[in-house]
Amino acid sequence: MALVLARIGDAGRPVLELGMQAGALHKKYRIYLDHVGVAHVPENYEDRLTEIFPKAFKHLCLLALDPYDLALSKLERNIQRDRDDVKHLARTVPLDPEVLKYRYQKELRWQLGNPEREDLTLQLWIEAIQEQSQ
Repeated sequence: MALVLARIGDAGRPVLELGMQAGALHKKYRIYLDHVGVAHVPENYEDRLTEIFPKAFKHLCLLALDPYDLALSKLERNIQRDRDDVKHLARTVPLDPEVLKYRYQKELRWQLGNPEREDLTLQLWIEAIQEQSQ
């Protein structure tokens, strides 16, 4: 599971395409980037980014979202894959429902087009997370 937030502009698009499905990186390493057109992420996510594979690449720096920010980035879409990803995070991190709820309320909710619907989705996710911890 990965979310790529790319700020590369039109000039960098060919580089991004190398990592997309059927691109050179996919063919060589059997991994690919799935471009997401719009994703809402919590307000201060940049402060919590973590470098992965530090100094492994000369001209590339890969940063990963904090697990809570990653989970919340999937809230609006809420398809089965997103729910499965959040359950996986709940098992492996594990996620603290209070941290998730706090970050949602303070940093994400105001950005959403239909916050009442996402409130319900978050509550269902919290219940699923709590089930994972039992």
